[in-house]
Amino acid sequence: MARVYNFSAGPATLPLEVLQEAQAEFVDFKGTGMSLIEASHRGKAYDAVHEEAVANISKLAGLTDDYAVAFMTGGASQQFAQIPMNLLGENDTADHVNTGAWTKKAIAEAKLQRSIKVIADVSKESPLRMPREDEFKVNKDAVYLHLCSNETIAGTQLKKFPKVDVPIVADMSSDMFSRPFDIRQFGAIYAGAQKNMGPAGVTIVIMRKDLAARVSEKVPKIFRYTTHIENNSLYNTPPTFSIYIVMLVTRWIMKNGGLAGIEKMNAAKAAKIYDAIDASSFYRSPVANDSRSFMNITFRLPSEELEAQFVAEAKKLKMDGLKGHRDVGGIRASIYNAFPMEGIDALVQFMTDFEKKNG
Repeated sequence: MARVYNFSAGPATLPLEVLQEAQAEFVDFKGTGMSLIEASHRGKAYDAVHEEAVANISKLAGLTDDYAVAFMTGGASQQFAQIPMNLLGENDTADHVNTGAWTKKAIAEAKLQRSIKVIADVSKESPLRMPREDEFKVNKDAVYLHLCSNETIAGTQLKKFPKVDVPIVADMSSDMFSRPFDIRQFGAIYAGAQKNMGPAGVTIVIMRKDLAARVSEKVPKIFRYTTHIENNSLYNTPPTFSIYIVMLVTRWIMKNGGLAGIEKMNAAKAAKIYDAIDASSFYRSPVANDSRSFMNITFRLPSEELEAQFVAEAKKLKMDGLKGHRDVGGIRASIYNAFPMEGIDALVQFMTDFEKKNG
């Protein structure tokens, strides 16, 4: 099988066994005589998939009855607008943290609707970093604090969530279920599935029910979280096949030790690459040590020409997707939950060989 090591930031690599199971069931799903992609979203075959996906997410997140899971579309970009649309009344405000490209977009969307406050902005700092604990100075009138747990472009990750007096609303698109967390700190979590949880097409939202209930009746029903919660994400036709893959991926996570087991795997993978960077004068990380992402590892070479050569030669060795984001350049190795250790070893060996030839 001619599979590459896929370092893409998303859509990204999925567990091979998940892909193989989906392949085996694709034409005839569990004896129904049709593919699940063809099946009614209100039929028994899909209903079992839907309910298991919700149950698996609830178990992994440690949800209590005051939280709900919703499957939506539009990715995190839609949530940037939908969160303030639902949670903020005309006289309400929320606090935001600006850590990079994605929080900048979330702030811009929120400002279209309400007067919000940016309490920390580290987006242009060098080395790149996440805010320190003492920088999360939340305003007393804030309904929630919005942050992004992992910035895919910068390669920064918040290693510890702040203890604040308001619920946290977190964009976890690129590190959801990559490590344990305390759900009680959060009012809402949202994530486009296409990095760590499944294919593009479905957005996973976990929300405290009392926050969802804040929505104004002026908000169109399709954009209300309450609509999707009350209808078990079946108000309209959900992205059924994407949810099916999410179900399989969450099974795979539980099979591999749950969030604690996955965190251990991710830390070991990331350490190998960061060790290779730190042992070299040829490679350079632009990220502060305490903010280095376990999901998206960014680094630079001595010149842009060498970076282009690095990417081209790596691709010939079946290592794809290493080019950094177009806005920042450099190299980016995205090594989400399903990325195999064999691919890490291949990259580290290539880094060593490339430095010997070009350093």
